[in-house]
Amino acid sequence: MTRRFKLDIPGRDHRVTLEEAKAKGWEALFAGDLDTPEAPHAGPLRLVLEIGFGRGEFLIELARVAPGVAHVGVEISWKRVHKQARRLAKDAIHNIRLVHATGEQAIAELFGPDSLEAVWINFSDPWPKKRHHRRRLVQAPLVAAIAERLVADGLLHVATDDVAYAEHIDAVLAAEPRLANTFAPERWRSEVPGRVQTAYEREWRALGRPLHFWAYRRRRA
Repeated sequence: MTRRFKLDIPGRDHRVTLEEAKAKGWEALFAGDLDTPEAPHAGPLRLVLEIGFGRGEFLIELARVAPGVAHVGVEISWKRVHKQARRLAKDAIHNIRLVHATGEQAIAELFGPDSLEAVWINFSDPWPKKRHHRRRLVQAPLVAAIAERLVADGLLHVATDDVAYAEHIDAVLAAEPRLANTFAPERWRSEVPGRVQTAYEREWRALGRPLHFWAYRRRRA
């Protein structure tokens, strides 16, 4: 029996459209949701972005441990955005906004220069066939655009379990002059202590697949 896809949002809807985000801006969209008794929101908005949040557990944990930080999740799959919206509607976490878009769209249209504290790209599709390599998310134009939008010392985090894609990612990141490898002289690491594990990562670990993690910092001018 096919399980019926639930369309209702049982509570507050954390989704925003591209048009709404562009029209209102992130300060307005997060207004009132970043205040905590321990750390009332003040000063410039701190923004963290996850491109391709998948099942959403990584994004939720990031937001849970940093309630004073605005977290934006971008996902190309409408169904995953909807499922995450339903999940958040039942949760007490309010410092997340969800956008149905490609990573390229979101970076180009929703974030200005020096606006992002961190960007996460976790286990994006490796598109292993050579004719599909152009579809890979981590490409030089996107990395350059992310570098422009990171604040000074802001971080771009990338992860993959695919060996061939890892070589591609490493070459693209190393070629961006505005970013510096925080793991140098290592090209990447196979373990990052304290890092939140995605559901996919746990699956890959159980299968014994090699993991690759990068953390590149935006250089100071």
